[in-house]
Amino acid sequence: MKKSSYTIFWLVGESSGDLHAELVMKSLNDKFGNLTHIGIGGPRMQQQGLKPLFPFDRFAVMGFTEVIKHLLFFIGVQKRIRKLFDKSKPDLAILVDYPGLNMRIAHLADEFRIPVLYFICPQFWAWKHERVFKLKASTRHVACILPFEEDMLNIHSINCSYVGHPIAEEIKLELDRDNFARFFGLDPTKKWIGFFPGSRNAEIAKMLPVFLKSAQKWNPAEFQMLFSKARSVNHQSYMDVFANNPNIKLIDGYNYEMMKYCEALICTSGTVTLEAAFIGTPMVICYKASPISYLIGRHFVRIKRIGLPNIVLDQDLLPELVQADMNPENIYTHVEKMLNDKSLNLHIRQELFHLKAMLSDKRPSIEMPKIVKHLFDTYG
Repeated sequence: MKKSSYTIFWLVGESSGDLHAELVMKSLNDKFGNLTHIGIGGPRMQQQGLKPLFPFDRFAVMGFTEVIKHLLFFIGVQKRIRKLFDKSKPDLAILVDYPGLNMRIAHLADEFRIPVLYFICPQFWAWKHERVFKLKASTRHVACILPFEEDMLNIHSINCSYVGHPIAEEIKLELDRDNFARFFGLDPTKKWIGFFPGSRNAEIAKMLPVFLKSAQKWNPAEFQMLFSKARSVNHQSYMDVFANNPNIKLIDGYNYEMMKYCEALICTSGTVTLEAAFIGTPMVICYKASPISYLIGRHFVRIKRIGLPNIVLDQDLLPELVQADMNPENIYTHVEKMLNDKSLNLHIRQELFHLKAMLSDKRPSIEMPKIVKHLFDTYG
């Protein structure tokens, strides 16, 4: 390393990315101790010293039509970042997931000769394959968190490393089942079914009504329904819905305990499905977009699976319910089959244990500082 202090620009647009980046930021601060962090990120990154340029909740936008509605905001963000790069050029840009904006910022950083480290690369293997060429043109290194991505990037001669998946370091249980039940006022004699509607308000609006109707299908004398609420979601929207249903319990925090102690889960497609799979609980994976977004997406998507656990394992292990197929009857039927078919339940749990081993052989907190040091030494 040639300098006594370095400035890193970060761009994270989602709560899961905020969690993953926090882990890396902490390891970088511990290793180098002379870093200034500036950019876009959530409360976890801000606790590690990030100086935010914009309110984080403005970036929780998904789907084609939703992005168009916020287009002027994102144009303003890009202009502000251009000014930042021009006036106070950082030593490194670490871009985390969020490819809709981050691919443009990678190109912008490259214009200013700022080395780009892309952490959690775009899922070019699923759709928008042309992004792999943009990665090659604009980045100095890509840090992959799924095992198969390194081989696919190597085909295109892109500097890359598999650094392990962040969830291998993030997932820790703080409460046993009895203490978890006491903390949230649950009935420990009942079986629990867990619902994860999502981490964005737009997701909640689409998923929550269907999940609530599904929850009513189980016998309340035997089952209790647990609904997770992400920090990024409006709390009152949940309280209004659940106020008059004593068999539904709102779980605010302690997601990993909820995943572990439920008999089965119903999850909106996303990072939460990989976390639940890592913990080892059988689940149904659900997805619903606006009709226009879904039609556009179907035209571009290159793979037949949407669930990350199924994609990593390269098999149709967990049921996937998309659009009209995501209805209360289908959710109930699939969950009941996983609960009542013991051989199926055991098979799912065995395969999820295999997935856990695949994602645990490397750790981002160890691998990322090595890459950052190399980039500082090379471009600093």
